Amino acid sequence: MKNDYAILAIDLGTSGAKVSLVRLDGFCLDWTLEKVPVILAGTGGAEQDADNWWRAISTAATRLISKNTISRDRIIAICTSSMGEETIPVGRDGNPLMNAMTWMDQRGAEVIREQLSGRINHLGIGYSIQNILKWIRFTGGVPSPSGKDPAGHITYIRKKLPEIYEKTYKFLNSPDFINLRLTGEFVASYDSIMPLWVTDNRNLDNIQYHSGLLETLGLDREKLPDIVPATAVIGKLLPQVAGMWGLSENVKVVAGSVDIIAAAIGGGAVQDFDPCLTLGTSLNIAAHVPFKKTDVINNMASFPSAVKGKYILMNNQTTAGGNLSFIANNIVYHKDELLQEEQKPDLYKVFDKVVQGVPPGSNGLLYTPWLFGERSPVDDHFIRGGIHNISLHNNREDVVRSMFEGVALNARWLLEGVDKFLGRKCASIRMAGGGAASDVWCQIFADILDRRILQVDDPIKANTRGAAFIGAVGIGELDFEEAAKRVKVRTIYEPDSANRQLYDERYGLFRQFYKKTKSIYQQLNRHQPT
Repeated sequence: MKNDYAILAIDLGTSGAKVSLVRLDGFCLDWTLEKVPVILAGTGGAEQDADNWWRAISTAATRLISKNTISRDRIIAICTSSMGEETIPVGRDGNPLMNAMTWMDQRGAEVIREQLSGRINHLGIGYSIQNILKWIRFTGGVPSPSGKDPAGHITYIRKKLPEIYEKTYKFLNSPDFINLRLTGEFVASYDSIMPLWVTDNRNLDNIQYHSGLLETLGLDREKLPDIVPATAVIGKLLPQVAGMWGLSENVKVVAGSVDIIAAAIGGGAVQDFDPCLTLGTSLNIAAHVPFKKTDVINNMASFPSAVKGKYILMNNQTTAGGNLSFIANNIVYHKDELLQEEQKPDLYKVFDKVVQGVPPGSNGLLYTPWLFGERSPVDDHFIRGGIHNISLHNNREDVVRSMFEGVALNARWLLEGVDKFLGRKCASIRMAGGGAASDVWCQIFADILDRRILQVDDPIKANTRGAAFIGAVGIGELDFEEAAKRVKVRTIYEPDSANRQLYDERYGLFRQFYKKTKSIYQQLNRHQPT
């Protein structure tokens, strides 16, 4: 393996763009970050300026490359990991026609329900049974009734902003837009196009747009990019970008993947039924499987992976580490003193120290981590977070510990559905992401989930490491099985049997709390945006 070569890995998240130089053995030589703001746009709107994405990426890449951490002629490819449910309409010149609608933007909720209306109201969807069955058969899932995916976004633009729709040459997801700026090519990967719900995913060797699904959604095929595997080499770096960044025009650009898949690969989870829990602002559980499957009851399914010939189960808990950022930025400290976990991984070390002296159970506190509603294990955008059973005897340390435990309790609920989907209880779970840098939190997860937790080395860089591995596979320098062997496990956390009864009881109470309060949350929040 040519370990003296590197991949420039781009990881675009909601809070900003991280750019890393990663060797072919997975070691991150250096990285830097540029922030990108979210723009709240009316009721339910949450946008970002796609040009700001590019400025942030370009600024970070130029700064990183100029450090000369590695010889520039040793940077042989670029690959992107990015959020997966953004929508950017662009003209034929590739320039955005409006701000990007992000994964938080729910303005499409009403129009997508009208587009797919029917009598059935399973899980509050309100779609026709024919549409649900058709979508599950071909794609594995259905457009979100929340309107927060590209299906809802594009339907909203078509119905509410028809002048934008008519001018649109292509609708792109965030990784597709980045690749357009890198190469000039209008393409999407199998997984970046997935949340539009218009591809036939039954044959992994021949994923194509499905004309019937396009017609049902009311979309024009010519307004969508061609699709390629995540490991496809799209082209070479545009001369103007190469000149600006100080790289060779021969640098190859590989399509890349959405962040959940990249994090699983960067966490070493490429074998079937080997789960990876990524703990960042949100929490994701992913596991490769040899089958296409949908579990409607537990709101999960398997979709095409970046790994050739494999599907991947992806399930998401909306707010995880975001709970700690919330209390740090909005309650305990001034907003500028503790930043997002991508910028300040030591945040978790601070909280580790805070909770070390607090016993399991947080001295009676129970925390619900639903600050932005929830998508899984229940799809309920009305529920909210809260600190429960607080008394004059509790203190800040108890509150922080209860947050650690509340996120893990919700993950246990999520994991019940994952076990059923996989048809087995996995004894070990890999853990990556910024939250996995917390030793205390890893142990809490081991105790509450009653599983062995494998804390991967340098967990906060799992996304960029995964993007680099995808890039290395794409240019023929690596295969995914070899890549997984390059991911080291830093620490193994075994469940503490002394805490088993306590956490089993708390989990039961956590589930009961949702059942008994969901109607109250609905009354409180039915007129409030998520």
